[in-house]
Amino acid sequence: MIRVVVVDDHEIVRKGIVAYLQTEEEIDVVGEASDGHEGADLILRIKPDVVLMDLIMDNGSGIEATEKVMTQLPACKIIILTSYYDDQKVFPALEAGAFSYLLKTASASEIADAIKKAANDEHVIEPKVAGKMMSSFRRGQKKPHEELTERELEVLLCIGEGLTNQEIGEKLYIGIKTVKTHVSHVLSKLDVQDRTQAAVYVHKNALLKQIDG
Repeated sequence: MIRVVVVDDHEIVRKGIVAYLQTEEEIDVVGEASDGHEGADLILRIKPDVVLMDLIMDNGSGIEATEKVMTQLPACKIIILTSYYDDQKVFPALEAGAFSYLLKTASASEIADAIKKAANDEHVIEPKVAGKMMSSFRRGQKKPHEELTERELEVLLCIGEGLTNQEIGEKLYIGIKTVKTHVSHVLSKLDVQDRTQAAVYVHKNALLKQIDG
């Protein structure tokens, strides 16, 4: 039997989920809680196999509860079941240790299936959430200079050529104050300390050759 705890502050939703899961032969609902703090304490006390965890609750969020449980009970599989799939909810939940992520638009049978899969170490990620994860991964594959604006890239290349702020301003027809602002943004985005490191970055990535070519 898969021992399950359901944590959700909406009583009707929680009771409905529990009622359905109790009809599943492989699932045993061993507890339920109405907020994150109560849920975390309950989970740590009875040590279930799988948890259905809501995200937004009045007394302790699902993210906080997930983080607390994962710190002390890493074997537990927490399935986030929520209405939210924006970046500010998805990534913190996954970083906290959530095993799967479902939306409340999922059917009762899909939720039960996700529980069974979690018990077998199989993740289930809502397609909308999976799409966000892939987009984030692709963004992470970009090199720092690819995040620069066209003007910032021009300034970076000028730095790579060894030009001073005055010379950059004259070459790009912009004021010295504007040049300094762009230089500051460039250093910040490249995560380098000074112009020398920025110039090294230019040559290390062969940016001048790319432009010339």
